Amino acid sequence: MYPTVAEVLALPVLRQGHPRVVAGAGGLDAPVRWAHVAEIAEIAPLLRGGELVLTTGVALPDDGPALTRYVADLAGVGVAGLVIELVRHWNDKLPAALVDAADRHGLPLVTLSRETRYVTVTEAVNSLIVDAQVAELRAAEQVHETFTALTVAGAEPGVVLREVARITEQPVVLETLSHEVLAYDAAGTDPAELLTGWPARSRPVQVGERTGYHAASGRLVTVVGARGHDWGRLVLVCAEPPPHRHRVVAERAASALAVHRLVAKDPDGLERQAHRAVLTELLASPVPSAELLARASALGVPLAGRLLIGLAVRPRITATTSPALSTPPLLRELAEATALAARRAKVSALVSTDDTGVRALIALSPEANADTVLQRLATDIHEARASAPGVIAVGTTVSGTGGARRSLVEADQVAAAALGEGVERVLHRLHDVRLRGLLHLLAGDERVTAFSARELGPLLSRDAASGSRLVQALRHYCEHGGNKSAAAAAAHTSRTAYYQQLARIEQVLGVRLEDPESMLSLYVALLAHDLGQQGTHSSE
Repeated sequence: MYPTVAEVLALPVLRQGHPRVVAGAGGLDAPVRWAHVAEIAEIAPLLRGGELVLTTGVALPDDGPALTRYVADLAGVGVAGLVIELVRHWNDKLPAALVDAADRHGLPLVTLSRETRYVTVTEAVNSLIVDAQVAELRAAEQVHETFTALTVAGAEPGVVLREVARITEQPVVLETLSHEVLAYDAAGTDPAELLTGWPARSRPVQVGERTGYHAASGRLVTVVGARGHDWGRLVLVCAEPPPHRHRVVAERAASALAVHRLVAKDPDGLERQAHRAVLTELLASPVPSAELLARASALGVPLAGRLLIGLAVRPRITATTSPALSTPPLLRELAEATALAARRAKVSALVSTDDTGVRALIALSPEANADTVLQRLATDIHEARASAPGVIAVGTTVSGTGGARRSLVEADQVAAAALGEGVERVLHRLHDVRLRGLLHLLAGDERVTAFSARELGPLLSRDAASGSRLVQALRHYCEHGGNKSAAAAAAHTSRTAYYQQLARIEQVLGVRLEDPESMLSLYVALLAHDLGQQGTHSSE
């Protein structure tokens, strides 16, 4: 809010007096609250601190001890600086005792070699101060309007932090109370440098109040929370003590963030969103960037030098399952069950929801037994969600961050294949789903779709036209390896009637079902057709 001593000395009205700093140069950044002309030596008791004292020196003593006491008294009340003309009392230089005392107290001592109209100086300085105060009030009003609008609009944390960075021109981070980064804006600086090792660097930063500046780390910290429940901290990274306006910005931003969380009514939404953003970028990036790895580490999940395993959890929807179980609340519950299982197992994990279930990336130390950890995680998730059965699948264990995408994609594909397989396992792996898993890997390939249509097209058309169930009869036949009796029993049809259905299938398709290659081709076509139907339903 106030100009510094250096800024005041740069005013034309003072530059005309040829100012020279003869002591206390380290204090030139001190703020000047007022400019005051004082020609008596006992002026200190009449001051409040922050003044720039202007004097001709005519009433100052010449003896060293008195001058030393004069400077000590001024420094004691916290004046910003002392300006003395070298015209009337001293013409060449100031007494050494005066200069030495100013240096000891870090008090800026400035000489003017030419006569200067102090009334003009005070007018200019005080006008500068008033202008700065008015500008500060206007800026505060703008801050109030900006964050009030953001609060009313329920702005997302990223939008709020972007405004903080824009106004302060400093990097800002929103973290949990355990120092995991939920959102950030690097304000044009290197995000990787900002976030690398963030939890370890942030943990020692404690200010003992809701808003405070930690000088050792250069961070302005504001606690975020409402209704007696604190859940995070807003950290403004600033090497120098921030102006009061920046404290106001941080506090208003913290209020906007707290209101957004209350309105969202999703206490862990920000953490899941942060995890989802990292996982989404991992899936889109064959080679993760340094910034992405730093973001994951800032979330408490270091990826470099770890064993990485993709994990997918999908709710199993059956005819008896309540439709409500496929809604977002169920997916959030699955995500929290997965995150809780990871915490209990003391392993790091990125966990988020997508349109169909839960996606996670498990990060283990190289010495960990991956199979043991995964089995425990799957068991805990199943027990937590016993009322809503689901499928848990994992991808290949990889040792480099470049393989994270492959493991995540494999986990999704295994989960989707396992849902269609109908086999109950604690944990599904790629080798468990076999042919069905291969077809999932090829899902969406036009050649597979064309093959399925070519093999089954006539049969599908016959069922659609006549209402027959020949495709279902063929499915039973293939699933039972060509055992007609077992297939008839599964179809709940007499063998005579079932054999007639098989004969019609052979007639419509022009193949012999007893031929191994024909049965294999038709079974592959059926699986591909089923996968295509699942994709159509899920997109709807």
